[in-house]
Amino acid sequence: MLGRLSLRVRLLLLTASLLLAGLGLVGAVVSDQLERYQLDRVDAQLHSLGEIISRVPATGPLDAVDTAPRADLLDPALGLIGTPYLVYLGADGAVVGGLRSSRLDGATLPGPDELRAVPTGGEPVDLRAADGSGRWRAAARPTTGWAGTVVVAAPLAEVDATTARLRTTSLVSGAVLLTLLTAVGWFALDRGLRPLRRIEHTAAAIADGDLTRRVPVLAAPTTEVGHLATSLNTMLGQLEQAFADRAASEARMRTFLSDVSHELRTPLFGIKGSTELYRMGAMPERADVDEAMLRIDREATRLTSLTEDLLLLARLDEAPGAQLDPAPMDLRTLANDARHDLRGLDPSRPVELTGPGGVGPPGPAPVHADEDRLRQVVTNLIGNAVTYTPPGAAVRIGVGTANGRAVLEVADRGPGLTAHQAARVFDRFYRADHSRHRAGGANAGLGLAIARALARAHDGDVELDTALGEGACFRLALPLLDLAPPVPDRR
Repeated sequence: MLGRLSLRVRLLLLTASLLLAGLGLVGAVVSDQLERYQLDRVDAQLHSLGEIISRVPATGPLDAVDTAPRADLLDPALGLIGTPYLVYLGADGAVVGGLRSSRLDGATLPGPDELRAVPTGGEPVDLRAADGSGRWRAAARPTTGWAGTVVVAAPLAEVDATTARLRTTSLVSGAVLLTLLTAVGWFALDRGLRPLRRIEHTAAAIADGDLTRRVPVLAAPTTEVGHLATSLNTMLGQLEQAFADRAASEARMRTFLSDVSHELRTPLFGIKGSTELYRMGAMPERADVDEAMLRIDREATRLTSLTEDLLLLARLDEAPGAQLDPAPMDLRTLANDARHDLRGLDPSRPVELTGPGGVGPPGPAPVHADEDRLRQVVTNLIGNAVTYTPPGAAVRIGVGTANGRAVLEVADRGPGLTAHQAARVFDRFYRADHSRHRAGGANAGLGLAIARALARAHDGDVELDTALGEGACFRLALPLLDLAPPVPDRR
């Protein structure tokens, strides 16, 4: 049942219940203490009066006194000591005398049986009126000089009335206080829970798809609400980033699948077209068959190369270190071989071998790496320079150390790349110029992606410095091999 109520109502009910319990407990304790105090006062009066009356007169009980003729004298005197009721009991328990105020109705006095039941040790006890209309407090003591008992009793009507008034006052004031505090608590809780409602509205907006919303900071960071707002904003930022990363990943995956489908479809269509022509008898001459087989072989080679590249990328994504067989080597070997490869591909192209940044001669660049995989990286960089720069354009190969890393650069003086192209040039299947003819049909846009993946598998990277119209410089940077001699053991 309580689970269906709002948090404000539940807190208010809990607070009101605790307040009601506290007021009730305080009222009960105060009224009980007041009643106890008044009873102690009456008991003290009965004890003192009983001590005096039990000793006079010493020869026998007082005769019954009728206060009616002298009510103006006796009633005020008896009122000074609490309007007592004095009763003498003989040895047989019969009432043999007494004194009472004229204001006391005989029907409201304790009956003889109850008076005889009062213990004579002086311990006060409660008695009921003969007509059951009220309570009396009575104490009995044996008399001195004759065999009898004197009982001193006082009505508790005033005590009960005072206690009742206190309880009524406590009840009324407690109800008023509870009502006021409940009203104040309602507005206080409404104000205190306002930040939670703002958080609820923000969460509803986020659930509707607005991931940019954030919880407003409505309290100090050291408070519970402040901590909650900070934690929620941190979580929302991570969720927004996760959704953005997922969307970007899905977009890349769709592009990747589209590019893979396109790259696989082209050689497959070439192979299928050649086989269809052969099956239809469109190749009557041996030369036609040989040309078709050459075309099939070329497309199959392209398909095999693409499949191997995709398989290598998949393995590098899953376990990059497992694809390497590292050993100590120097990048100068790869740089010198790259210069010869460039001259073999384009003898008219000027090739310069320098240090990093084109400064000074080539320098040592020792690394601990897989030479075959790094040779594949450099081959891709050289092939990229040959493919995307005009014939005869100069290429610089720099090798050495820079910023505490081994570096091998391939810089060309081609058309360069825009900032957008440079940001995507390492993406798989990306080609800056989609209209450019791909020599031999082998360039599927995976070379630079493979180069960077292999470099990162060596804890390095392939970086690009380029600007439109100013050429491009691809820089392979790897951790230097520590060539410090071992410290001899002098033990």
